[in-house]
Amino acid sequence: MTAPARRQVLQALSGLLLALFVSTLSSTVVATALPRMLHDLHGTPVQYAWVVTATLLAATAATPIWGKLADLYDKKTLLQITAVVFIAGSIAAGLAQNTGQLIAARALQGAGVGGLQSLVQIAIAAMIPPRERGRYAGYQSSVTALSTIGGPLLGGFLVDTSWLGWRWCFFVGVPVALVALVLLQLTLRLPVVRRENVRIDYWGATLITGGVSLLLIWVSFAGDAFGWASWQTAVMVGGTLVLLGLAAWVETRAAEPVVPPRIIRQRTTALAILGSLAAGTALYGAAVFLSQYFQVSRAHTPTEAGLLTIPMMAGILVSSVVAGRRISRSGRVKPFLVTGAVSLTAGFAGLGLIHERTPLVFIGVAMLLIGTGVGMTLQNFVLVVQNAVPLRDIGAASATVSFFRSLGGTIGVAVLGAVLARQVADRQAAGAPPPVAYGAATGHIFALSAGVALLGVLAAVLLKPVSLRDSLDLDEAAAPRKENHVVERP
Repeated sequence: MTAPARRQVLQALSGLLLALFVSTLSSTVVATALPRMLHDLHGTPVQYAWVVTATLLAATAATPIWGKLADLYDKKTLLQITAVVFIAGSIAAGLAQNTGQLIAARALQGAGVGGLQSLVQIAIAAMIPPRERGRYAGYQSSVTALSTIGGPLLGGFLVDTSWLGWRWCFFVGVPVALVALVLLQLTLRLPVVRRENVRIDYWGATLITGGVSLLLIWVSFAGDAFGWASWQTAVMVGGTLVLLGLAAWVETRAAEPVVPPRIIRQRTTALAILGSLAAGTALYGAAVFLSQYFQVSRAHTPTEAGLLTIPMMAGILVSSVVAGRRISRSGRVKPFLVTGAVSLTAGFAGLGLIHERTPLVFIGVAMLLIGTGVGMTLQNFVLVVQNAVPLRDIGAASATVSFFRSLGGTIGVAVLGAVLARQVADRQAAGAPPPVAYGAATGHIFALSAGVALLGVLAAVLLKPVSLRDSLDLDEAAAPRKENHVVERP
């Protein structure tokens, strides 16, 4: 199996990256529009949280399932199905007449988001050998950064524009997804591996979905709807442990497990998951809490808050492109993972010192370090896993890393948000005005984030140095080099 020509790859990437962009944008564009949505639909504070939680639940739980299906069925067809699911969910959300309909539509949209985000990575892995993949990783990181950081900015613009309104936060992604769907049909050419006697692991999928959903529900509402130390917490945490324990037992006995244990047991995969947890927390946490800090503590508008995060976006863009090209040239990825993880930790340590009067230049430098770290680590932890598994397992392996990154980011943001709320409440009770209380509390949670980022440093350091292979599959890499020069003549 040979890799497609560079021109074919770039053509296919146009549709894939557009799908990645719109799926990530859908998760961030609603951030600044939520208060207006709930006001117009007469929603409650609990429903406010569920508008966000429903999408996260569906996307996170669906990711490993889509990944396993990609190992069993045609990847292009699955991508098109997830795009249709996403479009249907977006239209339904935009037409919702009450919060119940909106939450249900967001869950459907989330199932499409989880599929698009994981299947894009899987499709790229099926087209491009690991060594060449670094060259294109910069495009993925840049698209993710632009949609993550630019989403709230776009959402604020749509809400503040009288002839558009919050419903366009959902409608705006529909034409983009349709264009992506057409481009995928016209440009994406992936090898189809026919599998006989395919067996779907329904029990594993159900138990994993149930366990993850219950965990995320607990994290989303603990500390607000009920206490961290309460009977509700005991029931939810206990239920999560039982469901995930049963899932682990089922996965060791299933013929085609959703999350193959042989992949999880590999040292490379385990360390990549650990590193991805840190990168996911960084990307989601920095985008959410910096935007709030600039608005609440520094009195900037949503548009200004979005523009102030440009240093982080620039760091992601430049570092991912430069690191990707150097990785493709040298075939070595560990030095860039270590450097990126250290940069990420240093950036969060810098933000751990901020308060309501911290110079914006200092904050900009810290954001640049965080962006540089995200650009060097976010896609490259997935790359080292894809390099270590055969093509038949590329879907499950890629989706597993993405699943834990999303899960870690979601839990991290929820926990840090709870800590932030408690810190702000305590400081205001002590007499501090809101801008002062929020500034100091934000510094506190970023200091905690620096501790989480250290996990990424540990994971990067412990990774074994490897050279990325030039072939799409492990079997090709193991073949004698001279076979590449055999030419069949008619």
